[in-house]
Amino acid sequence: MSDDTIRLVTIGRILRRRWRLLAFLAVVGALVGYGTSVVFPPRYTASASVLLPGQWEERELLTQVDIATSSTVVDRAAAKLGWTDVSGAELRERVTAEAADGNIIKISGTADTPGRAQRLSDQVAQRFVAFAARIAGGSTDSEAATGPEALRKKVEETNRRITDLANAADPGRTVESVQARTALEKLRTSLEEAMTKLDEADPATDKAGMVVMGPAARPTGEAPPTRMQLTVAGALLFFLLAVIGHLVAARMDRRLRTEPEIAAALGSALLGTVDVPDDRRAHRPEDGGPWARIRRLLGIDTRWDTPTPLGSVDEADRRIRYRRVCSRLREQLPAPRRLLAVVPDGDEIARRAAEQLVAEAETDPSPSSPGRGYPMLRVVTVSVDRPTVPDRDTESGALVVLSAGRWTAEELAGITEACADGGHGVVGVVVAGPVRDRPTRSAGRPADNATPALAVRGEGTGGSA
Repeated sequence: MSDDTIRLVTIGRILRRRWRLLAFLAVVGALVGYGTSVVFPPRYTASASVLLPGQWEERELLTQVDIATSSTVVDRAAAKLGWTDVSGAELRERVTAEAADGNIIKISGTADTPGRAQRLSDQVAQRFVAFAARIAGGSTDSEAATGPEALRKKVEETNRRITDLANAADPGRTVESVQARTALEKLRTSLEEAMTKLDEADPATDKAGMVVMGPAARPTGEAPPTRMQLTVAGALLFFLLAVIGHLVAARMDRRLRTEPEIAAALGSALLGTVDVPDDRRAHRPEDGGPWARIRRLLGIDTRWDTPTPLGSVDEADRRIRYRRVCSRLREQLPAPRRLLAVVPDGDEIARRAAEQLVAEAETDPSPSSPGRGYPMLRVVTVSVDRPTVPDRDTESGALVVLSAGRWTAEELAGITEACADGGHGVVGVVVAGPVRDRPTRSAGRPADNATPALAVRGEGTGGSA
């Protein structure tokens, strides 16, 4: 796993080098979101408001909200609507209610057309008001239900009795009859006042009389998520998943990126780093099939996590680095000999660096000179999946040339084992890196304009194996 911190520069590099892929995935996500909106038809939501007169506590309002969405109310509304294509269970999922400010219950109904949504919310609101009035006017407790009604009947019967007694009394002929009629009228008045106070004290009377505040307004737009929202959400989701996928892949990447790690994995000494002019075409695969064209079109034929090439250098500076590597290699060898320049297959930067090392070895003095000459190299490309190095013959030793950030420790260990199987010891490691090029300046020695050969001076020309 890479220990590099995920920084904004990493995200910027993803956006810069993978913008074609990200744009393609965003379009795919938009199409998926649009297809989802086609599979699931649009929904419309209408709302009706019910006013609850009187004083209500918050918990009482929440109870009324539960009653408004109860199966009893919704089933009665469904029976009244008579929709055969919607079941009662599905209809209950489409009805919601909430308590608003001012003792108002807002009932919302969702349907596939604006008209049906309006009718659903209106019908549920009406069924809720009727059911609430029934609860307030007729409790399930028989004693509580019959007590006030029985009392009213008794009062009415008493009033009729008082009327009969008043009519039976002598109408104003004696003092006693006048007093009796006056007492009876006072008794009638007292009974009426008592019943009025009883009605005012009844909490059910206070909280009855819920009213629907007009019909629900016909919806003019789709309920969320709309088709546009699904399309935009699909594009954004695919875009974010692509970016996160790149970040996770970079975080889980086990390829070695530093020279000490590479040298330790190969079990040899680092002879130095060399520069290769950056050429994006050199990173592209040579396969010209349809899949390769698609990869090239999406911009995924090259890696996005390769570091940005270092500052511009010229050819003279690069050749100095190559000569220094050859000098260190010569110092490690007891005598001039032929070596294999082992390059992992697919590492174009390393292959070009190995060819440049061959060219530098060609320009060195002969082995009989006081400088003893540079070693003679032959470039060999090996597969990292099943590496195979030629057996020891005229060459005795291997110089591994590769670029950083492309190979894991297991793959490099496989190359070392392949060299050992062929009878070659790894005498050194050279790490190649891309740089930005600039015009050549004078270097004090002529540049080698000839195309570098894969084999150098000695018996035969050799070749890649």
